[in-house]
Amino acid sequence: MRRLGASTGTLLVVANMVGTGVFATTGLLVEDLNHAGTVLLAWLFGGVVALCGALTYGELAAAIGRNGGEYRLLTDIFHPSIGFASGWISLVVGFSAPIAASALAFGIYASAVWPAVPPKLAGSGLIALVSIAHGARVGLGAGLQNVFTAAKILLILGFIAAAAAAIPSARWPTLFQVPGGGSDLLSPAFAIGLIYVAFAYSGWNGAAYLAGEIRNPGRNTPVALGLGTAFVVLMYVALNAVFLLGAPLTSLAGQVEVGHVVAVQLFGADAGELFSGLIALALISSVSAMVMTGPRVYEAMGADYERLRFLRSRLKTSGPIASTALQAALAIAMLMTSSFEALLMYIGFTLSISTGLTTAGIFVHRRKFPRAPRPYRAFGYPFTPLLFVAFAGWMVYHSVTQRPLESLWGAATIVAGLLFYRLARGKKPKAAP
Repeated sequence: MRRLGASTGTLLVVANMVGTGVFATTGLLVEDLNHAGTVLLAWLFGGVVALCGALTYGELAAAIGRNGGEYRLLTDIFHPSIGFASGWISLVVGFSAPIAASALAFGIYASAVWPAVPPKLAGSGLIALVSIAHGARVGLGAGLQNVFTAAKILLILGFIAAAAAAIPSARWPTLFQVPGGGSDLLSPAFAIGLIYVAFAYSGWNGAAYLAGEIRNPGRNTPVALGLGTAFVVLMYVALNAVFLLGAPLTSLAGQVEVGHVVAVQLFGADAGELFSGLIALALISSVSAMVMTGPRVYEAMGADYERLRFLRSRLKTSGPIASTALQAALAIAMLMTSSFEALLMYIGFTLSISTGLTTAGIFVHRRKFPRAPRPYRAFGYPFTPLLFVAFAGWMVYHSVTQRPLESLWGAATIVAGLLFYRLARGKKPKAAP
């Protein structure tokens, strides 16, 4: 049943995107790139690429109009084995790992206000509670999602305005200075930095996962993807501008809770604690969005594969119960056993392959299904999908050369997905429309 409108889809994209990455990765970028102008260019370039991906996904999701995201798209465009591997990636890397990272960031920010609260325990509790809410009722989960997302947007916009007013005007020109005539933009360090940025922008495809539950998906899904992503790009660039100017770069380098550092620098310790508490609350929306979105992929897999039919179990008004529970268990396990930076690299490498292949699929889909209804055609085609695919390939290459261990884990995850496909083939997936 299609219960979700364009506004919920747009807010879902915003909530999926705005969270851990923007509040926690700038310190890692500063540590590697060492200059405010270069870091801000990374955020701007990453945003343009994310928008290219969203515009491309909009056409594919509108044409197919069913739940499942990359799983559904790659199954229909290429082969069921590729779609299944992508669904497996979504379970492990696309949602469980980012949920773990977001919940861990929630715990870190919360511990800055309440030091007695162990970050991993707080994050695990958040995952459990949000999963229960979304598993119990679709309407309850969607309502909570909209409220927390609206509050998060207001928090970020308010902080941008207050910080911009507090930053001395003499600092602003440094944002437009890039050392070495831009030669750093071709360096391995910049490529690795873009992996962190890509994680922060991940979620731009959120509405594609619920295309089967969005009213008038041919119109509303592309609108949600495009508007949500464009809004977040603008907000991210503005927020990172005040982050980079609000505190010395040496105090930001390597820090996860950069928002806390900048708030203390600009407004004092009490304001820093308050802002950290508000960020922790805002991160609830990020966890909630991914908890809501991911199970629709596994539910679609359960509908296609008889041996996975338990994943599609839901009551009349509930979300996918078994899928939500499985995702929560994996996310909590990852949170308890991994570091924040390791999760980011693992996520960035593996998702670059999945989203890059899906975006390239627009060329195959147009050729393979020339008469398929296309209520929306990708803006800027063929340049927008080509830019995204080139960017994904560049990141994968530098991941392998600069972070081989995390890349090896990502490759192992993909191979495991192909092996599970052989075990799950109880019946062939339904043919593409």
